[in-house]
Amino acid sequence: MSRLKAHLLLFLRFVVTLFKSRSLVYSLACRDIRSRYLGSYLNFLWAFVQPSVTILLLWFVFDVGFRVPPVDNYPFILWLIAGIIPWFFFAESLGSATNSILEYSYLVKKVVFKVSVIPVIKILSALFIHLFFIIVIFLAFFAYGYRPRLCNLQIAYYLFAMIVLVVGLSWITSALIIFVKDVGQAVSVLIQFGFWFTPIIWNIKMVPEKYQTLMKLNPVYYITEGYRNSFISGIWFWEYPRWTLEFWMVTGVIFILGAIIFLKLRPHFADVL
Repeated sequence: MSRLKAHLLLFLRFVVTLFKSRSLVYSLACRDIRSRYLGSYLNFLWAFVQPSVTILLLWFVFDVGFRVPPVDNYPFILWLIAGIIPWFFFAESLGSATNSILEYSYLVKKVVFKVSVIPVIKILSALFIHLFFIIVIFLAFFAYGYRPRLCNLQIAYYLFAMIVLVVGLSWITSALIIFVKDVGQAVSVLIQFGFWFTPIIWNIKMVPEKYQTLMKLNPVYYITEGYRNSFISGIWFWEYPRWTLEFWMVTGVIFILGAIIFLKLRPHFADVL
């Protein structure tokens, strides 16, 4: 019990430190975006080009080529972007945050710097891009004649859920990669696998119900489906309380575990880097 209490106190101090460093995180995230595309002609516009091209290619292949029928009475392109845009945020933020400590290794050796905020810097810089694409979702639905609805507001809830999940995962991966470089490659492979395992470009109703239950254990699916519920189905997250509770139980464990692992390994970062 005393050990559990010590871990919880450690975790709470971790969260407080993160909150106190919010201004620093914001300024470093803005600098991260500028430096990432420094020297290129299109500058930060490249952050929008790649996801947009991916969406257009998938739309052309499935909608124009295979003539996929509407999903839940909505055009396939609308169903697609409502699910793939949150996935882009998850993949980009986790991938970049995993390598964040290695990238900002010069900050790790500064005693006064709060290293725990480094993965959050990458997540916040990815969030800026994601907010733009959320606007794209609204514009796309409006272009097809669908007006904003009250349930669209729960996007904020699912976005918060995504951030909590990614922060927890990135604390684990960014700490482990310092000691095991293979973690970076493993995360890239898992992200590719997750793109197909998480029903993003295909409907989960295509598989037998017994497998649907297994796939719903994926916390990312809870979020991508939540985006679609916000724009298409009009279902609020509290209408399936059991699924919501399961998501937060899994995410809570990941978040706390990530904080503990990061803090336990943090004293050894400078020695290895």
